[in-house]
Amino acid sequence: MNTAKNIRVACCQLAPKIGDLAYNRTLTERAIRSAALQGAQVVVLPELVQSGYLFADRAEALALAETAEGPTLRLWQALASDLNMVIVGGFCERLAGDELANSAALIDTRGLRAVYRKAHLWDAEKEVFTAGTAAPPVIETVHGRIGMLICYDLEFPEWVRLPALAGADLLCAPVNWPDGPRPQSERPAEVLRVQANASVNRMFIAACDRHGVERGVSWVQGSVIVDADGYPVAGPAEQGGEQMLLANLNLAEARNKRISERNDLHRDRRPQLYGLSSEVK
Repeated sequence: MNTAKNIRVACCQLAPKIGDLAYNRTLTERAIRSAALQGAQVVVLPELVQSGYLFADRAEALALAETAEGPTLRLWQALASDLNMVIVGGFCERLAGDELANSAALIDTRGLRAVYRKAHLWDAEKEVFTAGTAAPPVIETVHGRIGMLICYDLEFPEWVRLPALAGADLLCAPVNWPDGPRPQSERPAEVLRVQANASVNRMFIAACDRHGVERGVSWVQGSVIVDADGYPVAGPAEQGGEQMLLANLNLAEARNKRISERNDLHRDRRPQLYGLSSEVK
């Protein structure tokens, strides 16, 4: 059984090139090694950083997909072993029968520990990927309990609650947040939702966005690391571009769910009252 520790977490905001797998592998290796030089013990990479995001069609995605035994995850496993790190990153996963998943891998010195398949598909992703059905994994690492979600999953509080109830100290979320209009001076709503999810669960969250323009789409570039009270401890950046966010986190704080002398965010739950329905009315 491990004990939560003080750790250094990095979010590496990168711009993968759609379809250039070799470039993207080199890009992630450079970022991971740079994070290690900065003392990071956990590094988070963007969603679909292995392939790029905006596929022309399902056939293009299939041509770019890799299995969990493919060259990108083999590279990340070698780096995790060499640098004594935990790596969480997104990839286009090829499944049996030529099915595809928008996936994230968690890798440490022991190798590939878990693959999570995005359960809530955004927009045209529904034409490419098969939605995952397994609950977000929570993995015991030498640094603490680490969970994974991907991008749009963060907009479903019931889903975020699952890794929190499973004991996650830190939730790592590879994301690709397409930029959109918002009121002047307001922060991106995606960042606010990360803060809210962290606060109501008393759980650290590291969300790693991307940058660059891909096939006409630009991105929020809103990578952020949030503490268990819901406050950013690194990011979101004032300006975009490639960057690395670094934060020192005391993960033990996430195991204390008390918010007052008489209130505990987990023990005060009354799920028998909520009457959640699986059907949309």
